[in-house]
Amino acid sequence: QVQLIESGGGLVQSGDSLRLSCAASESTVNIYRMAWFRQASGKSREFVASITGRSGATNYVDSVKGRFIISRDDAKNTMYLQMNSLKPEDTAVYLCTGRRSGSAVFEYWGQGTQVTVSS
Repeated sequence: QVQLIESGGGLVQSGDSLRLSCAASESTVNIYRMAWFRQASGKSREFVASITGRSGATNYVDSVKGRFIISRDDAKNTMYLQMNSLKPEDTAVYLCTGRRSGSAVFEYWGQGTQVTVSS
């Protein structure tokens, strides 16, 4: 059971930046694709961004393109989400997830870190 722990959330103002971290309990080399999801209060879970380990290919939801950057450092067993130009609508619990190659779904989930953006 891979453990994922998010950190870096907090309360910020509109236009500020935050960097979220997702630390894995084992080498992220063994986690083929990692991603960030978010869930705002009263809303369903939403995909934010993903990154593939070997190719480095990334994908973003349209609402964060140009503002957020996903990255991973397998030497540190850590994935990051750099969030710039934050908006109130970015307020949510941000969840780290990952899956092995061949898995149909994301298997590993962190508990989430709260990001709150004030006006």
